[in-house]
Amino acid sequence: MLPHLDAAYNLARWLIGNAPDAEDVAQEACVRALTFFDGFRGEDGRPWLLAIVRNTCYDWLRKNRRYFQMQGEPAELDTTADPGPDPEAIQLRTADRDMVRRGLEALPAEYREVLVLRELEGMSYKQIAQVTEVPIGTVMSRLARGRKRLEAELTGAVGKER
Repeated sequence: MLPHLDAAYNLARWLIGNAPDAEDVAQEACVRALTFFDGFRGEDGRPWLLAIVRNTCYDWLRKNRRYFQMQGEPAELDTTADPGPDPEAIQLRTADRDMVRRGLEALPAEYREVLVLRELEGMSYKQIAQVTEVPIGTVMSRLARGRKRLEAELTGAVGKER
């Protein structure tokens, strides 16, 4: 489980929307994974753990959605750029990162989760299908639709800035 903790936190952060709650959810998912480790039947523990993280995130969102609707926008994700010698390059990189983050956040959860698992976590279609509990064809169609919607979000954002 230890090699997959970063992936677990990353998925939780994208599904929950803020770092502190994502840490709590990822920790809860790890506790659940350890509790039910006897039920693990497979070779690769990563999809199994990420499926638990996903389910834990959705459980948490169902319980806390009303609270967040009352509170308004969730806290911003940490998008601090890497330090570098060129302030302009840092600003451009941060702006790009913010634009992609906002684009991903604007997507429905089913598109966002497959994009995060594929593009950020590098998982195979088969692993994503295991995590999301949908057929591989559904994973492929969600990826295609999610990419198109993300592209539309990003090109729309670029068009608005000009």
